[in-house]
Amino acid sequence: MKTVITYGTFDLLHQGHINLLKRAKELGDYLIVGVTSDNYDRERGKLNVRNNVMERIESVKNTGLADKIIIEDYIGQKIDDIQKYNVDVFAIGSDWKDKFDYLKEFCDVQYLTRTEGISSTILREQSSNNVRIGIVGCGRIASRFFSETEVLNGLNIIGVYDINEEASKELTKGHPNICVHNNLEGLIQSVDAIYIATPHLTHESIINAALNNNVHVLCETPLVLNRETAIDLYNKAHKKRLVLMEANKTAYCLAFNHLIVMIKSGIIGEVVDVEASLSKLWIEKKSLREFDPLQAGGSMYELGSYPLLPIVKLLGTEFESVSFYSRIKDDVDLYTKGILRYKHATASFKVGLGIKTEGNLVISGTKGYAYVPSPWWKTDYFELRYEDQNQNKKFFYKWDGAGLRYEIQEFISCILNKRMSSCKFSPSDSIFMATIMEDFTKRVNFYTL
Repeated sequence: MKTVITYGTFDLLHQGHINLLKRAKELGDYLIVGVTSDNYDRERGKLNVRNNVMERIESVKNTGLADKIIIEDYIGQKIDDIQKYNVDVFAIGSDWKDKFDYLKEFCDVQYLTRTEGISSTILREQSSNNVRIGIVGCGRIASRFFSETEVLNGLNIIGVYDINEEASKELTKGHPNICVHNNLEGLIQSVDAIYIATPHLTHESIINAALNNNVHVLCETPLVLNRETAIDLYNKAHKKRLVLMEANKTAYCLAFNHLIVMIKSGIIGEVVDVEASLSKLWIEKKSLREFDPLQAGGSMYELGSYPLLPIVKLLGTEFESVSFYSRIKDDVDLYTKGILRYKHATASFKVGLGIKTEGNLVISGTKGYAYVPSPWWKTDYFELRYEDQNQNKKFFYKWDGAGLRYEIQEFISCILNKRMSSCKFSPSDSIFMATIMEDFTKRVNFYTL
């Protein structure tokens, strides 16, 4: 039997892809198709991929041309696959001519003629009207949003609004095509989606205003501080077929998602404990909103959603109890430690605006543990550690820019593909965080230090 292998992203599967698969199939008796993973695409700078890996695999499967479909996840995998599957022919599009000659040491290499006048890039340009985005809140985070969108396709920032018009004008310096709105309604009525980077207590009203006008929403974390409010907002978005997404950048980053997937596969056994912490020494910046109790200031509201992320992703939403231990000054918590009890596990988190802690993430299992050093929320490296240290493994990844590009790309992808939510940070994850925030507000099992 003559085995042929080919690879591709196969985004927006089109006739050109099908023609290439047919030509590859004709070269042998058995065709293996490698589909690049989402992480691998992003590592190669391909942030404009429209369909996720499962959608792309399903599209290839539906052609009926592939005898076997595999996922390409890392550089150098082609050589490993060729040897693993005893491949006779490596086939690839002619636009890659000479680029894979190094594989001739292992098998025959064939460059197949591409179908003229059609490609995923052309289809993306022709089929998508860019999502028109408006920014609400022109403070520190919003400035990063501008630079992060420069590496992405599929969106245009066309307007901004802030209660401080000077902040809007400062943010849009050098961007004459971006409109500065003097009211929220004007911005919302001119866009397809908004990004909210305003103080926490304003989120609910802005989200409602957007959803009422059939506008998609990406809102900075925490989305809201109340469980029922979160449920109502997500239900409203779902009924209107709109995307409502919480912008927790760690949730969408490459390494964090790979870590979660690996641990869920059982690589460290059953998870019995999760410890996460995040702190900043901002005590000398007492004039900031983060220290104003009337604007939901304090460590828990400002930082809590980040260490809660690995807890909910690994242990779920069904916790049995939560306790809080806080140091309070001027009606805001400068430090809070939380402990969650699950049926078969525990979890703890520490956040602080006036204390400093290690800032790492440790996930303990029955076979080993995962360690992510500080700052774990900008995950680019982690270790799996075992009793037998010879089994320890280290994993390195790339964290680009401010990290917002990953959440923005996921948001745009959901809109364009008409997916109402992302599995990377689902509505249930967001509602869990709002529940914990509400318990903290109500001082459930609360102790002062």
